[in-house]
Amino acid sequence: MSGHHSPHVASLVTGGGGFIGQHLCRRLRAEGHLVHATSRHPRASEEHGLTWHQADMADLATARRLLARLKPDVVFHLAGAVSAKPNLALVLPAFRSLLTSTINVLIAATEAGCQRIVLIGSLTEPLTHGYGATPHSPYAAAKWAASGYGRMFFSLYDAPVVILRLFMTFGPGQATAKLIPSVTLSLLRGERPRLSSGTMSFDWIYISDVIDAFAAAATASGIEGETIDLGSGTLTPIHDIVGRLVRIVGKNIEPEFGALPDRPHENAIAANISVAAECLGWRAKTPLDEGLRQTVDWYRGTTARPVESRLCRTSP
Repeated sequence: MSGHHSPHVASLVTGGGGFIGQHLCRRLRAEGHLVHATSRHPRASEEHGLTWHQADMADLATARRLLARLKPDVVFHLAGAVSAKPNLALVLPAFRSLLTSTINVLIAATEAGCQRIVLIGSLTEPLTHGYGATPHSPYAAAKWAASGYGRMFFSLYDAPVVILRLFMTFGPGQATAKLIPSVTLSLLRGERPRLSSGTMSFDWIYISDVIDAFAAAATASGIEGETIDLGSGTLTPIHDIVGRLVRIVGKNIEPEFGALPDRPHENAIAANISVAAECLGWRAKTPLDEGLRQTVDWYRGTTARPVESRLCRTSP
């Protein structure tokens, strides 16, 4: 899909200041969308074709006001950043930030007559939908419930909901606490990364591939009600990812595996890539090493660039 296919499509990206949001806003603008983005913090609308709105989507009146005024064709609901740790203290923040905000966006976007509502699912959601399915963190519970509400809105109210279920997305501008940026920055500083056992495996996907799928999901026809996995379809252990980063950075540093505890009950699952191929004509194109190399190059450059020019000035 290129710009001339989507003249004057108005898109709203909630959480536009986060890792994925910033990449998505840039792509949508390049394709000719009129882009509105929300942030809970004030931002200057200095970029042509991108208008910022300070808004907390966990407040229903705010969500309704914004959607009724903008009436966007497409809503990408990315707002809501909470750690996937299993801590009790995260129960209420996850509920408000991830679930309440999603329900509010679904209500407001359905009332406003939006043509496409894109929700972001998570690989942490329980894999079975029958008896005994248990989410293993407040984040996973909130994401699972939010996806359930999305499917309900499609089923009951004909809301044009599409759920994109993201696997382990990485790339330039990701929050530095995440695995790949954290290991990369340690290696660049000449420090030994402190890690869990490294035995857990995940399906890793580079940000530009994810954004390709988002752009396709904005306008693909007949995909309402679908839940579409975005991943490579391949599992790679953390141990292997770290080894690749050590090679790419080119420092003879031995990571400290086992220095941190493993997180319990992680889903070691690969994306089902057939649905994305069928619904979006999409598949991941960036080889793992190439994505890692581009990411390392970006973090290598952040130390040499003034802070204003960096892609992600704040953590998502």
